[in-house]
Amino acid sequence: MRTTQGSFIPPSEITPESVWIGRRRWLQQAALGSLALGAAGLARAADDESPVGPVLKAPLDARWSTTEKPNGWRDITTYNNFYEFGTGKGDPSAHAGRMALQPWAVKIDGAVQHPMTLDIDDLRRLAPLEERIYRLRCVEAWSMVIPWIGYSLSHLLKQVGPTPDARYVVFTTALQPDVMPGVRQGILDWPYTEGLRMDEAMHPLTLLTFGVYGRELPAQNGAPLRVIVPWKYGFKSAKSLVHIRLQSEPPVTSWMRAAPREYGFYANVNPAVPHPRWSQATEQRIGSGFFAPRLQTRPFNGYADEVAALYAGMDLRQNF
Repeated sequence: MRTTQGSFIPPSEITPESVWIGRRRWLQQAALGSLALGAAGLARAADDESPVGPVLKAPLDARWSTTEKPNGWRDITTYNNFYEFGTGKGDPSAHAGRMALQPWAVKIDGAVQHPMTLDIDDLRRLAPLEERIYRLRCVEAWSMVIPWIGYSLSHLLKQVGPTPDARYVVFTTALQPDVMPGVRQGILDWPYTEGLRMDEAMHPLTLLTFGVYGRELPAQNGAPLRVIVPWKYGFKSAKSLVHIRLQSEPPVTSWMRAAPREYGFYANVNPAVPHPRWSQATEQRIGSGFFAPRLQTRPFNGYADEVAALYAGMDLRQNF
């Protein structure tokens, strides 16, 4: 990853996912030993932790939801990628609670007829909230099933009136250096940016997300709002949004700039295209247990029927 500021940590020096999962499995085995010693009650308490935080009610949207069992609250809120808070999967839950989440506003501008700046309450009221369960996978070959709460991003984009020049949507994440220790590590050029093609952003599966498991988003999961693009690898789903810009030119996003050989613009889930440092043909379902077999990764994360037409005629090995 390239940067001219701070202490630089190249991708090759960040702990591989396989190593982390190995440690997790060791801990799970240790937990089994604890059960034998009479700590079963403590183990169950950790596994059965209930969702916490302000309630955010939403009905289930059966059109898109998977019937797979969702991951537990503990998995969803303690195993996260949010590099502003560090490279460890537990770093976001340890540090993100210091973020200032009030007041919060999002600026929407660029190639639009009606640029707007909306606060979080205005954004929540813009369209009916729906609960959707997505299988969220990431490039490190791990996955979860997560009941997100939000609505299609297209509702917001229609409000600002995209002009004919609006071909791409760029998302910018909040930058609060005083409470974000990862920013001081110089891992990426901050603030974090991601982007979508306009037709991807307008697809009903692209979700502007405000909650999870019937609660408002915890800070480590991207509070107070983020985007979810379930057929792409997780780094495309930008967190803690403060700016949405529509433009004519394709953006160079944060990971493209840092490691262009490893991270492309499209980042569609594709088991046939390995990451340069690991295979993406299979995935580990977080929380599935030490003896659970790895799962076969499905093209577009199982949403090929809904989104494959967006890429008709494209070479998805070249346009990764």
